Amino acid sequence: MRCTSAFLLALPAIVAAQQQKPLQDTVQGWFDKAKSLIPGAVTSPITTGAAKVAAGQVTPLTKDNWASTLTPSASSSFSDGPEEWMVLFSGGNKSCFGRCQGVEEAFNESAVVLAADPAAPHLAYVNCDAEAILCAAWAAGVPTIWHIQLPVTQPDQSRPATTIHIVPLNTTSTTAAEIVKIHTSKTYEEVPVYEGAFHPFDGYLAKFGLSQPFAYVLTAFSMVPSWAFMIVISLASRGIM
Repeated sequence: MRCTSAFLLALPAIVAAQQQKPLQDTVQGWFDKAKSLIPGAVTSPITTGAAKVAAGQVTPLTKDNWASTLTPSASSSFSDGPEEWMVLFSGGNKSCFGRCQGVEEAFNESAVVLAADPAAPHLAYVNCDAEAILCAAWAAGVPTIWHIQLPVTQPDQSRPATTIHIVPLNTTSTTAAEIVKIHTSKTYEEVPVYEGAFHPFDGYLAKFGLSQPFAYVLTAFSMVPSWAFMIVISLASRGIM
């Protein structure tokens, strides 16, 4: 654990010493080299250490706190431009069929690296197993990273639209370097801006306050077993005949 702590604490210095290299080209090498020294039969202390650091850098979002959390900070001004957020939607056995662990580990590792960047985005995480209503309200698939640019209120008190790009992640091959590149290389621009009805800020449902009620309906239907629908259809068809 001493080696792990030293490695994690040294990351900002490593970033500063290697500024001549693109961050996304070096971050994966750091973790790969460190992990190669760890026996595969035990949980890697690098992974454990990254999770502990990420716990202090990543904000968990719930259906109750997301609206108050995803707001520009009081210190933000119009001249600073929009406030950048990266929100990971993931889950466990229910929503991701147990395949999202590797993505979550990569996200934790990227949080350690991004902590050394003064211009890094804010990071947040949604567990769709525990927050089914929130994930349904946003129509969020897993695993994905939602890159959100929160606009700051303009001098005339108007608020521009919130720009969202939904970046899909591969459950088997996503690396920390790829996640870091979403910010450093703006790879989120490779996917179109999301403007659907489920847009949590500017979508049709959000404007009329229907996102959460609709999410409860969707969640309720998802909990009904398929055989129950078959029984209802069968009874209805007999009634018609």
